[in-house]
Amino acid sequence: MIVLLGDWLAAVNSGFGVLQYITLRVIFSALTALLISLMLGPVLINWLTNANIGQSVRDDGPQSHLVKAGTPTMGGAMIIMSVVISTLLWADLTTKQVWFVLFVTIGFAAVGWVDDYRKVILSNSVGLTAREKLLSQTLIAGLAVIAFYATTADRSELELIVPFFKNVAIPLGWMFIPFAFLVIVGSSNAVNLTDGLDGLAILPSVMVASGLGIIAYLAGHAVFADYLLIPNIKGAGELTVFCSAMAGAGLGFLWFNTYPAQVFMGDVGALSIGAALGAVAIMVRQELVLFIMGGVFVMEAVSVIVQVASFKLTGKRVFRMAPIHHHFELKGWPEPRIIVRFWIITVVLVLIGLSTLKIR
Repeated sequence: MIVLLGDWLAAVNSGFGVLQYITLRVIFSALTALLISLMLGPVLINWLTNANIGQSVRDDGPQSHLVKAGTPTMGGAMIIMSVVISTLLWADLTTKQVWFVLFVTIGFAAVGWVDDYRKVILSNSVGLTAREKLLSQTLIAGLAVIAFYATTADRSELELIVPFFKNVAIPLGWMFIPFAFLVIVGSSNAVNLTDGLDGLAILPSVMVASGLGIIAYLAGHAVFADYLLIPNIKGAGELTVFCSAMAGAGLGFLWFNTYPAQVFMGDVGALSIGAALGAVAIMVRQELVLFIMGGVFVMEAVSVIVQVASFKLTGKRVFRMAPIHHHFELKGWPEPRIIVRFWIITVVLVLIGLSTLKIR
């Protein structure tokens, strides 16, 4: 919206042409999302508290979590509203990649909202069943991926880039559709599994979004993309505006979600944030780099898969409890220690992911 306004104002005064620069809009996008989330936070927390929309706690979980029962949840709505408003304000809305990630983000937020609504307001401990959730995710991710595939003329945007190897790109063809679907749905559920401790999921999400934003900017810049031997994708630079909005909104949410949390994001936040990260990685052709940067999310998801598989096959558990952050809790680690150490791991993994742009 600001881009179109800048075009009109530039005709009156050339100084307004500065609004066309992505770097400036990235900064303002992050600040706008941060400000909106900080303003929405107290209002939303008060409303959720008055409406008795509080978190329920598992009886078989760590006993330290019992004090969290009743803490307002569904706070992820403030993240999504901040991201969407800021992106609509500062991104070039003629870019299809922007609409792709917005559709995925809002769609998965809707799935998460229904799940939270059933759990918290209707007192249904299950929420959406596994089948209902998967079908909803399949519909949204499938529609988005098929639409992108059908409207992509440049086949290089459908290749799988292999990090650390120069000029290694695997043409996916129609296999891009199921592959991209798995990236979006897998990323969404991985972040959702990670969201079990105060601030554990949101700051790694901010870090990964920032890393992907840097890659998006480089991929959208012809000179940088050519130098780094990555695909130059028209319009990818505008995803930097979206990623900066995610970073700003996430930091605003962390203000209220840091230990001890005043609000939890709920599935409305976790599912949509994870899906958004997956969608951006697909747009910049760096799905494997997302796997590296989001290593904490991957570790959480794998721990659940291993735990379930081991128990079904052998009747024994590998971890004291899954996801793995609960394993460390039951080993006696204080919650803040687990959170900060997982944050530190994410910093390292994001830096490794960025290094793949040059180390080949």
